[in-house]
Amino acid sequence: MKIAVTGKGGVGKTTLAAVLARLYADEGRPVLCADADPDANLGTALGFSAAEVDSLTPISQMSDLIAERTGTQKGGYGSFFKINPKVDDIPDRFAIEKNGVKLLVMGTIDSGGSGCVCPENVMLKRVVSNLVLGRDEVVILDMEAGLEHLGRGTADFVDFFIVVVEPGARSVQTYYQVTKLAADIGVKNISVVGNKIRSERDEAFIRENIPESAILGLVRWNDELREADMNGVSSYDAGGSVIDDIKVIKAKIDKSQKIIQ
Repeated sequence: MKIAVTGKGGVGKTTLAAVLARLYADEGRPVLCADADPDANLGTALGFSAAEVDSLTPISQMSDLIAERTGTQKGGYGSFFKINPKVDDIPDRFAIEKNGVKLLVMGTIDSGGSGCVCPENVMLKRVVSNLVLGRDEVVILDMEAGLEHLGRGTADFVDFFIVVVEPGARSVQTYYQVTKLAADIGVKNISVVGNKIRSERDEAFIRENIPESAILGLVRWNDELREADMNGVSSYDAGGSVIDDIKVIKAKIDKSQKIIQ
């Protein structure tokens, strides 16, 4: 099972990714999460302490490793480098594990633009490709709305692309932007989870602005989640209606996979 979760910042995509990961782990399934969002906070949402998360070096910042694997000088640009570096050992070497979930932090590219053809970007895309194509675990990617780390070939093997939206025009606009970006790399089916649903009006807004066939589920607003975040408690351990709603979404994902198989 390979799941990519994306959406505009602050809509709750990290909460969805973290809770899905913990639910699969509770079933005894091996789970690997990759935090590919520039505002990386998936670790604390999964239940890792701030110190544990701070101990992780993002892959994009491992300059010595990137230079070794791509055959470049550290920080060197404008020279030839390997576009197919060895990466299959990276998840096991650099991920940390807790509550049955492995966490790998991808990081971002600070120079040359996020879409640069540079050793760092090649390395990140190769790692994501390996996670999707070469791993047997449940892999959950917490991604920025640009889908920057994905490309043709890799995207074909992602089972679910989920865009998390909240009731609001800008959030819905992000869904249509992601749909266009995803189509550019060959992805046609995008699922939507509506989050922070406070009322029937909120639900109606989502259903009026998103095709019904794309809606995977809705997650109700939960005050306990905000309180838990302030206290450093993971999304999953906070409990409440959010977990119940995401369990329903997970059941739909699992059912869909069984039908495909």
